[in-house]
Amino acid sequence: MNNPTDLKYTASHEWVKQEPDGSLSIGITDHAQEALGDVVFIELPEAGRSYKEGEACGVIESVKAASDIYMPVAGKVTEINLTLPDSPQDVNADAYAAWMFRIRPDNPADLGKLLDAAGYAGVAVS
Repeated sequence: MNNPTDLKYTASHEWVKQEPDGSLSIGITDHAQEALGDVVFIELPEAGRSYKEGEACGVIESVKAASDIYMPVAGKVTEINLTLPDSPQDVNADAYAAWMFRIRPDNPADLGKLLDAAGYAGVAVS
């Protein structure tokens, strides 16, 4: 299983990368894209909108299923990856390069509540 150690993870299979400017890039994990299969549609959250931790903020659909994308920590969406709606297969090609959106967290310390790679590996197998 591919879980980069420089990322944080959620039990709902999102990855989180802290950017140098303090923003957080968010996508779905390699495990999630493998479980979904060929991704055919992505609905991203609305830029400028604030979401609560755990709130559904987007949808990803594959040939097998549809799944919500959840906000890992409370924050405001500052940017969305505008290439993904036209190229959803990028998530299958490299889930960790295909960031979906970026947020400015309400409380940067909330990042510490997320799983590290080893912790996520235990969740992903169960």
